[in-house]
Amino acid sequence: MIVEIGDKLVSASLLEKRFVCDLNACKGACCVEGDAGAPVTLAEISMLESILEKVKPYMTGKGIEAVESSGVFYMDEDNDPVTTLMEGGACAFTVFEEDGTAKCGIEKAYYDKEINWKKPLSCELFPIRVKEYTQFTAVNYEEIDICKPACSCGEKLNVPVYRFLKAPIIRGFGEDFYNELVEAEKLLSKEKDE
Repeated sequence: MIVEIGDKLVSASLLEKRFVCDLNACKGACCVEGDAGAPVTLAEISMLESILEKVKPYMTGKGIEAVESSGVFYMDEDNDPVTTLMEGGACAFTVFEEDGTAKCGIEKAYYDKEINWKKPLSCELFPIRVKEYTQFTAVNYEEIDICKPACSCGEKLNVPVYRFLKAPIIRGFGEDFYNELVEAEKLLSKEKDE
């Protein structure tokens, strides 16, 4: 089922599936695994370039080396801009805690108030994926193995994907869009009860 909100076509799985990140279980695998870097917009590329010097102290040597030799982004196989990867496949901005948990160097700089931008929206929205088309924007939930612990945690806590990702959804699409998702969930729930 698809929910239409303005020019956005939203997969009902955002309302139906349960999801709460479980960093202790997944160790930040979304920063490390995948076919490409994180999707970024042209505005985000400019932002990454402008904050790079302030973020470098939070990056690994390999990450710095990757962005210095290739820039902060590259074009993936679909010809979309994505963040540069380190050798081995992790995002160039990934840092690792002592226990091996992958975290975002950009976000660490943000929380330390070195910069005023948290990270690319696609990272914050994950596992929601957004794809722009000429006539509409598709907003889908990407179900992947590395997020199985998050799905289990979401089931236990009974938290739909969109509610867990409230802040980034509002950041990306606005509060009215989020409120429409709340209403869509109510309608969906009512239909199931009838």
